[in-house]
Amino acid sequence: MKISPLISVLCLILLVLILTILTQVGGIVLLIALFIGLFIKRHVAVKTTFVFIGIYFLVTFLIIPLVAPKFGRVKVQENDQVKLVNTLYVLCNRNYVVPELNDLLQDLGADLADDNIQLNVLDANFPFIDGFPLLPHRSHNDGRKVDLSLVYETSDGQISQEVKSRSGYGVFEEPKGKEPKQYEICMDKGNFYYDIAKYLKLGKVNKNLVFSEKGTRVLINKLTSSDVGKLFVEPHLKQRLRLSHPKIRFHGCKATRHDDHIHIQL
Repeated sequence: MKISPLISVLCLILLVLILTILTQVGGIVLLIALFIGLFIKRHVAVKTTFVFIGIYFLVTFLIIPLVAPKFGRVKVQENDQVKLVNTLYVLCNRNYVVPELNDLLQDLGADLADDNIQLNVLDANFPFIDGFPLLPHRSHNDGRKVDLSLVYETSDGQISQEVKSRSGYGVFEEPKGKEPKQYEICMDKGNFYYDIAKYLKLGKVNKNLVFSEKGTRVLINKLTSSDVGKLFVEPHLKQRLRLSHPKIRFHGCKATRHDDHIHIQL
């Protein structure tokens, strides 16, 4: 069945939008690859796909790291104490922050070494343009925000360096007993997307791990004593961990649940 030119154009526009939303630069790279594809004579689709992949990897791993500092952002530096949970964050260019935040993460990681806690980093920011949205987040658009995983432990109480989903998101530490159920309050107000992260797990892993109250409390206390301006955790975790520092805020119902990660910002 022959596809009409209009359908083809609409599909192309949709694909460009999706790649731009996910990676910031993927839509532009696709257009470049399609332009090059105009000069390919045989096996156009396959060869154009390989051209796209080649250019995308070149841009992501060589060009962007060199250009991003001119826009005031650098890659989150990984080491033994600071790790990105999934390489998808690198592949999608969602691992950029301002230099001050990168320095803070490095200092924090080193500080946590004595507690055997590894800093597991999730979504940060795109490399270019203040105000460019990093969906599904509301505020990761200026290089000054980053999400960190909660801390987990084994059944015998040993701190683990692992997380409970492949993305680091979506496995919620549910309220216990009389702890406030903020997700019910927010969703009753019509904010149906409040728990959207449950669809972003990319699969559960390490199902034997449990939430570490001690480890997460240590992490948050070190965050509040640093240059972090504020951080977001779900109200029931704030209550359970007996946290009262003024930097610890409620993110509001128009955001998403924060009992699977901690949001920090300068």
